[in-house]
Amino acid sequence: MAVAVSGGSDSTALLLGLKDWARGREVSLYAVTVDHGLRAASTQEAEAVARLCAELGLPHHCLVWQGWDGQGNLSDAARRARYDLMADWALGHDIHDLVLGHTQNDQAETLVMRLARGAGLDGLAGMGARTTRGAMTLHRPLLGVSRESLRAYLRQREIGWADDPSNDDPQYARVRTRAALSALESAGVEVAALAKVAGYLREARETIGHVAQEAAERLVQFDAGDLVIDAQAWGEERRDIQRRILQAALRWVSGHGYPARGAAVEALLEALQRDEATTLHGCRVIARREYIRITREWAAVADLEASAGALWDGRWQVSGPFEPEDRIRALGEASLALCPDRRQAGYPAASLIASPAVWRDGQLIAAPLAGLGQSDGWSAECLRSRRDLNDTLLSH
Repeated sequence: MAVAVSGGSDSTALLLGLKDWARGREVSLYAVTVDHGLRAASTQEAEAVARLCAELGLPHHCLVWQGWDGQGNLSDAARRARYDLMADWALGHDIHDLVLGHTQNDQAETLVMRLARGAGLDGLAGMGARTTRGAMTLHRPLLGVSRESLRAYLRQREIGWADDPSNDDPQYARVRTRAALSALESAGVEVAALAKVAGYLREARETIGHVAQEAAERLVQFDAGDLVIDAQAWGEERRDIQRRILQAALRWVSGHGYPARGAAVEALLEALQRDEATTLHGCRVIARREYIRITREWAAVADLEASAGALWDGRWQVSGPFEPEDRIRALGEASLALCPDRRQAGYPAASLIASPAVWRDGQLIAAPLAGLGQSDGWSAECLRSRRDLNDTLLSH
């Protein structure tokens, strides 16, 4: 089991508590710190965590992020990078459980921040005590514990912690939200109550997720890496169920670990009512009177390349008589005419041009979904399953 430790009070208290909990149990505990390199003191803070872990007799690993290019939302980019770095490191060491130090305060802050953005049920449900992220399970055992109680615990054990100066910088939305929460407390709206509301909303979200999963079993068919939805039955579903299935379907096809923006999904739902084709989240959505087909968008995979036998686009396993120099790339519209049996394959052109093909010295060798090369032993298998779709419907 890995535990994320930044050196702040929350994660330091979590580290100590897990150390005590793991004693006597058959659990190997590893501490991992991500140094974002955005502050001069970050390296020293990581070193302090390493010293504490050495005192506790726990292995510690520091991961360095060097991916910030100065563009976009820094906080969001750092958060995504932090999760990706820790997950990649953990899975590389055959660790599938990562424990995070999010507290009751974090839960309340998340609720208020998402409320300010006009979030729906998914956003307002906050963080789960246990969620899946690919092959990783994330655990948040402190969501019912206040930050101040954790600091009292550290003082009792005479253990210090690092304070990130950005936690006092009002340019960050979370810092402004903390100030707003202080004002709300004076009106009787306490952090514990907000966290409890987030928990209730999460229960409601999980219930709706199960309803959506049952609907998807009836509505959604799998066809060579595409998802095909019965349009008539789809039109009879409630809009919130449609929205949830559509979000999960887009993620299933694209492989993105995050949902499409709510406003864009609403626009897509409106377009589907008009039987209009559109693109979103790396997918092309084709609307017909009888069906809705969600396939990969050509532009999203046009530059993707994989070596012989490697996974392409995160989901396609191509098999056949590879030569070492062969490369897997999308078929593309210009090469579709080189597949004489493409119509017999039974898939739309939009699906085929974004499907995997094998190239050798710039020449097209095989396009299994378009019927090219099948007689020579070439095949392509989509490794995502209905279970993956169900997991997305039930997770957040």
